[in-house]
Amino acid sequence: MTIGEVSEKYEMTADTLRYYERIGLIPPVPRKRNGIRDYDETACGWVSFIKCMRSAGVQIEALIEYVALMQAGTGIERRKEILIEQRARLQNQAETLRTTIERLDYKIANYKKLFGNKA
Repeated sequence: MTIGEVSEKYEMTADTLRYYERIGLIPPVPRKRNGIRDYDETACGWVSFIKCMRSAGVQIEALIEYVALMQAGTGIERRKEILIEQRARLQNQAETLRTTIERLDYKIANYKKLFGNKA
């Protein structure tokens, strides 16, 4: 797939895809003889994974380290640690969001009690 096709499929700009590759967030993408990126299934899998992780707020630094270890085929325990650490961060964020939603629900319910459908 071309960078344009991947950009459209994953709803990311071509500049973002190039940037992610340049900083090591995704492994180097295979290229055609003329130098144009040719995203294969593996490259698209990385794009999908990184998009998912970034949209959840996983740290770029952690993902870069993870990708580098994966490419080197080393650091199995460290890779696992990275995933566990990031999962714990997301769980904490989810709990914070749940608490905030509960508080908002309480406030909204009070408005309904006091003002009915006018509020």
